[in-house]
Amino acid sequence: MTSQSQKVYVKGSREDIRVPMREITLSDTTGVDGSATPNPPVRVYDASGPYSDTLMCTDIRKGLPPLRHSWILERGDVEEYEGRDVKPEDNGLRNLEQDPNAEVFPGLKRQPLRAKSGANVTQMHYARKGIITPEMEFIAIRENVDPEFVRSEVASGRAIIPSNINHPESEPMIIGRNFLVKINANIGNSAVSSSIDEEVEKMRWATHWGSDTIMDLSTGRHIHTTREWIVRNSPVPVGTVPLYQALEKVGGKAHELSWEIYRDTLIEQAEQGVDYFTIHAGVLLRYVPLTAKR
Repeated sequence: MTSQSQKVYVKGSREDIRVPMREITLSDTTGVDGSATPNPPVRVYDASGPYSDTLMCTDIRKGLPPLRHSWILERGDVEEYEGRDVKPEDNGLRNLEQDPNAEVFPGLKRQPLRAKSGANVTQMHYARKGIITPEMEFIAIRENVDPEFVRSEVASGRAIIPSNINHPESEPMIIGRNFLVKINANIGNSAVSSSIDEEVEKMRWATHWGSDTIMDLSTGRHIHTTREWIVRNSPVPVGTVPLYQALEKVGGKAHELSWEIYRDTLIEQAEQGVDYFTIHAGVLLRYVPLTAKR
């Protein structure tokens, strides 16, 4: 059977802005006299990334191409730095001997980026400075709106672009009341089952069927490593609930949680490229133990 759709790209104002679309072939319209009138194809939003491009060869062990890396660097407001070392407790372990078979992501190793001293690297900051970034133009083409409209909605706070500078593999997207409705998919391993390969496969299927963002809600062991594989292979923004990992770092003992542990978890995940967080700011301490064995 011949496919009735194909992946196409719409070029922006520069060569490296290529916005993916799914072009769907329509049947001819048949008139009352039996004549056939051809209908032009329809292009729709496509968040499935390179995986649905028949001309692309992907390898989850290498990760996706860093689509936004050059855009991030050309602004001149970021710098590389050493970042924090990965610790056994990041993966819910007490020592390295407990994890002899952990499959660390083997792909491209990058030093994390951060804003230079005095700089601000958020899309809202650029929008409020009157700058239309490549990310905003990419989104404008996807949403079929004017780039200036994207900029003004972000500047006003009516829309957000979840776009971590340490997740350059992601394709820019926007969430706001004046834009297309977006769908999120929750994935993640647990203390009971699943594996890194399965979680990456979940991410691929979620985006294939139209998920615009994903949340990695992993618990149990290998949280850091699982997240690294997911982020490096995700064409959409990735969110997390940091409290889950913070609890694993203290063996599920809520009374051992501290601001320092939670803050370290936020930094760890931001350096990996997590694009947004769900912060349980209203959780009462006496209820936290109820989550320990989830």
